[in-house]
Amino acid sequence: MKIRNIDLYLVRMKLVSPFETSFGVETHRETVIVRIEEEGGEVGWGESPIMEGPWYSYETSQTAWHVLRDFVAPKLVGSEIDGPKDMWKGVGKRVRGHNIAKAGVDKALWDLKAKLEGKSLSSLLGGIRDRIHSGISIGIKKNIDELLKTIERRLEEGYKRIKLKIKPGWDVEVIRRVRKEYPDVPLQVDANAAYTLDDYLSLRKLDRFDLLMIEQPLDEDDLADHSQLARKISTPICLDESIKTIYDVKAAYLLGSCEIINLKPSRVGGITKGLEIHDLCLSLGIPIWIGGMLETGVGRGFLVSLASLPGVKFPNDISASSRYFKEDIVEPEWSLNPDGTISVPSAPGIGVEVKEELLDRVTVRRERIG
Repeated sequence: MKIRNIDLYLVRMKLVSPFETSFGVETHRETVIVRIEEEGGEVGWGESPIMEGPWYSYETSQTAWHVLRDFVAPKLVGSEIDGPKDMWKGVGKRVRGHNIAKAGVDKALWDLKAKLEGKSLSSLLGGIRDRIHSGISIGIKKNIDELLKTIERRLEEGYKRIKLKIKPGWDVEVIRRVRKEYPDVPLQVDANAAYTLDDYLSLRKLDRFDLLMIEQPLDEDDLADHSQLARKISTPICLDESIKTIYDVKAAYLLGSCEIINLKPSRVGGITKGLEIHDLCLSLGIPIWIGGMLETGVGRGFLVSLASLPGVKFPNDISASSRYFKEDIVEPEWSLNPDGTISVPSAPGIGVEVKEELLDRVTVRRERIG
């Protein structure tokens, strides 16, 4: 394929309700949408789901825009490439870090490749499911009663697994109350690196609540302390922010830092790198699940396709479009089936179409390269 041009859209969309984690509260979602057009006129769409500030990652919407506009896109426009893997042999390798930025281009190239081959992205990647199991992530609330009402509402909507955000002071007693109300619901917690190894006694108290896992309890760069914590608690540790490259997976495996991995494709650079990590985890016997980063319907399509792969063993953080947005920028919007699953599209590419008029309305900055 020969790349004719690349469009970047800086998008800002209001969330239907605030989403609070241990590192802050989000009321809007800022993200970069990538549109790549090849010489024949076919178009692929991707997304770099980013935050306005360097809280989840050192990357921000402004750094992603800078890296894509000034370094990645200009090297691709006018070039002849076989597919997304070629991007990583050239500019993807030369530009250090900035995985979330590069993920937007990587994903758009995968969508484009699937469309040119007339295949769904899931089938192109080797997916084995026509429905993927969906869980939901619930942020920190003002009080436990509000949290319990939110859980009840989400279960009524059909979600089968609940993930709760925790932080010091919002952990043991909260989970105790939730378990008392919902003794049989599959439940896990996510700390977003809010604890240190000195907190292991508090984290050990969570062992009594039959949790699927505790996600990213300690600092994202501290695989050594995660290894020690894994020996002090019985709840399985899942790593999220710690897994930025395939080398982090190898190190975590050798150190015994986790039993499960939350694979977020944008955090590791997109579908190409996500596939490599999936295949390694499958060979090592490490179960994975696919996590989200409050993507629009564009990014959500890639999550659904990855979740159809054989190495995915737990419900995923992939919810319906209505979970976050009053109106999504794709059609059809992503919806939850009555059995708590999301259908994997069979149409070429990610299986949904971008509503370009709506995209224009929520775009605060746009630029074409090429």
